Amino acid sequence: MPRSAISRPMPWDSSNCPTDRPHARQFVIVHVSLAINGEVCECDVPTGATLLDVLRDDLNLTGVRFGCGHGICGACYVLVDDVAHPACRLRVEDVSGTSITTIEGLARGSTLHPVQRAFIESDAMQCGYCTSGMIMSAVALLRAHKHPSEDEIRVALAPHLCRCGIYGRAVQAVQRATEMS
Repeated sequence: MPRSAISRPMPWDSSNCPTDRPHARQFVIVHVSLAINGEVCECDVPTGATLLDVLRDDLNLTGVRFGCGHGICGACYVLVDDVAHPACRLRVEDVSGTSITTIEGLARGSTLHPVQRAFIESDAMQCGYCTSGMIMSAVALLRAHKHPSEDEIRVALAPHLCRCGIYGRAVQAVQRATEMS
């Protein structure tokens, strides 16, 4: 589905923004072109908007989860030029011109990515909130290292907090995915 000329509705009217007070905030809208999951998306967003906000609120890519807003829980990880990053810590204007992949962009039609299949087959999820971020980090790892060691897998998954405690099964899933690729 084409995503062109997406504009974020603003809850304020800039003509009513008081500028005679020193503490008045100026809102600036920037136009960005993003390559997300192989599609070019044109967006008008406030300066400083996070990639997480644009993905979820403007593009309805809700597989990217909001967790902590500080980049320490791992729920919002996406790939930027094949490297895993927390989307809540990236300003959208800073990733313009890069290739962004979300969990929604991994499958090819109805065929799941090997890491997605491995997570299902290894039962490496319970509530599922952290799963998309873990999968994105695992995909980045496997793109960089075809056959990572268990320690490398654990390091790649370390930024992800899982309240359900599926860490062992997640490591097994990544090991299984190396055999599927």
